[in-house]
Amino acid sequence: MSRRAIFVVAAIFLSGISLGLLLSQIVVSPKSTKRVAEITPEATSTGVVAGSEREKATVKRVIDGDTIELTDGRKVRYIGIDTLETVDPRKPVQCFGKEAADKNKALAQDKSIEMETDISQSDRYGRLLRYIYVKTDDQKWIMVNEALVAEGFALSSTFPPDVKYQDRFQLAQDQARAAGKGLWGGCNVLATPAATTSSDTAEASPVGSGQVVESSPNSNSCQIKGNISSGGKIYHLPGCGSYDKTVIDETAGERWFCTEEEAINAGWRKAKNC
Repeated sequence: MSRRAIFVVAAIFLSGISLGLLLSQIVVSPKSTKRVAEITPEATSTGVVAGSEREKATVKRVIDGDTIELTDGRKVRYIGIDTLETVDPRKPVQCFGKEAADKNKALAQDKSIEMETDISQSDRYGRLLRYIYVKTDDQKWIMVNEALVAEGFALSSTFPPDVKYQDRFQLAQDQARAAGKGLWGGCNVLATPAATTSSDTAEASPVGSGQVVESSPNSNSCQIKGNISSGGKIYHLPGCGSYDKTVIDETAGERWFCTEEEAINAGWRKAKNC
């Protein structure tokens, strides 16, 4: 074989190797890309719904219209709403309080739920602060907080900084009030913010809440101020630290008392700075 023929054979051989390498890249490269694309994130914590901020839990019992206890012993207070009292030993059962508790039982008792946080994790009593979701019979998720307001079982009562759904709750309340649903048809309620002129707590004032009116005549002989604030119903005696700056708004359910006994029997407690 001549030297020229040897060079031609070698060139053909090297060209074949180069072509083979090129074809292998064309075939392998898309397959490799596909493998990368198939990698997807998975849930990293049991009890947390993938792709959301919600935590799964199960309700052990309903305490009242806006509070539940979970099977693990934790207590949960619904964010952004307030139902009237049924279990506070210092207060009588209030109008539509029992109906609200019964409705909460119908929605949440023994149910598997999902919980969503806002800004705050818990309140001063150690209860979790959450928006609660539950599936209906037709397998649709609803927010229990909003449903209670929409049906007239609860008042919109949003405390900053937990205001994520404030507008939704206020709209639901406006519609329930216009339709005369629940407590709006059976109780004397004012849909105005609770008076917060003074308080012996450092908690924020509620936004868009309503109050059940408890009318009481004012007279010069009754000097005890019954204030309603974020800390609850608090009475102030003359000489107490906040007495002079406390302004009583009777249209918001606040009232004057002639004796401490009268205030206590009506569900008020003494201010801590008295």
